Amino acid sequence: MSTRRRLATVGVVTAAGLVWPAAAMAHGLTARADLPLPHWLFGWGAAVVLVVSFLALAVLWPTPKLEHAGSRPLTWLRFLTSRFVEVLCGTAGVVTLVLVVYAGFAGSQIPSSNIAPVIVFVLFWVGFVPLSVLFGNVFAAFNPWRAIGRVLFRTARRPYPARLGRWPAAAVLLGFTTFELAVRRASAPEKVAEAAIVYTAVTLVAMAIWGVEAWIERGEGFAVYFDLFSRMAVLGRVGDDIVLRKPLAGLPRLAPLPGTTAVVAVMIGSLTYDGAAEAGFYQRFANAFRDLAKTLGFDRVWQAEISAFLGLIGCIALVLALYGIGCYGASRIDRSTTASIAGAFAHSLVPIAFAYVSAHYLTFLVFQGQTIIPLASDPLGHGSDFFGTADRTIDYGILGATATWYLQVVLVVVGHCLALALAHDRALVRYPSQRDAVRSQFWMLGVMVAFTSLALFLLSQANA
Repeated sequence: MSTRRRLATVGVVTAAGLVWPAAAMAHGLTARADLPLPHWLFGWGAAVVLVVSFLALAVLWPTPKLEHAGSRPLTWLRFLTSRFVEVLCGTAGVVTLVLVVYAGFAGSQIPSSNIAPVIVFVLFWVGFVPLSVLFGNVFAAFNPWRAIGRVLFRTARRPYPARLGRWPAAAVLLGFTTFELAVRRASAPEKVAEAAIVYTAVTLVAMAIWGVEAWIERGEGFAVYFDLFSRMAVLGRVGDDIVLRKPLAGLPRLAPLPGTTAVVAVMIGSLTYDGAAEAGFYQRFANAFRDLAKTLGFDRVWQAEISAFLGLIGCIALVLALYGIGCYGASRIDRSTTASIAGAFAHSLVPIAFAYVSAHYLTFLVFQGQTIIPLASDPLGHGSDFFGTADRTIDYGILGATATWYLQVVLVVVGHCLALALAHDRALVRYPSQRDAVRSQFWMLGVMVAFTSLALFLLSQANA
């Protein structure tokens, strides 16, 4: 393909991203932002930043800097990997899991009055993401299923099948996001408790068959999810050592196992659906999905849930298709397969997932995270006040709408620039010359611009 045709194709992908319709954040709590510039100008500005970053990488980053980066042990932090600390953290994780189940069944069934939904959807699902990026794989220490499995199972019954790779983790994340986004009244405490029990049972069965560590590393969806984010951190773990490394240097070491691309696609696609679900343009698709479910004889509740599930699957497929376009283009440089390119560059999508998570859930975490203070005093919603904080309310003045928008834009742009850097670094290793490496990234640039524009359009609707 000629350079002119290649640039034209990238231009089409980029333009598609810039005009992509979007909708408000389903979980965010925002007000109208008072901005000096229109939202569309931020989208164009972000695209320009990415193009400039791409050119800077092509000129100033001629050799790999992350692929073979070393690390330095921090001996003074070695106590964090001691048996005592692992048992202590694991016990805390198990106690928290038990609290979720107990509160879900014994407490108030009003979600805002029960600590179980807040622990699962705010502190766990959202809160561990920034912790992972800042401090490394914190969840590994607190993982309750790992702690229980280590006590119950010493050896595996059979080796973990290599062909499964991370596909079970992708299935787990799809299941959780389906529960969160598609199941009616998913935040009801009793449903949260039931889901926790079911997932615990399935996880323990898998551990009994394939071993604790093998399942944690590849099949346990939440462990894989937080591990991916932790690879962006400057702190990592090698054996019994806590090590200091370059930012992002943990991601190139991610083994390109089957299902890795699917894991990241679910991460990005679920947030895309969450943001688009309430948009006016999406309602046409939702109505079509409901009509299909109605034709098949399902009642109204099932119609809504099936419609949401199909929308979620559609958004994940859209992310995979867009990424596939970039991988197909890159594969033409050395005549490799699209699948091999997708696996080789999958780790570069992790900063994009982080950008989506952090921007999408920013206000949700800042505001709803405060509810843990009163709920700590009254976890069951029965009127207790153990710590004298039951009357505390959410302070919505911590973060204004305009400041929220600017923070979201910065998070999205920085996340995609980091993704560009990772993809460029991997291309320098994969292709025989710097020229071929840069040529291959024309396609990835188009993908990154499309993802950036999509994220900003999604967020802009919440501030419109």
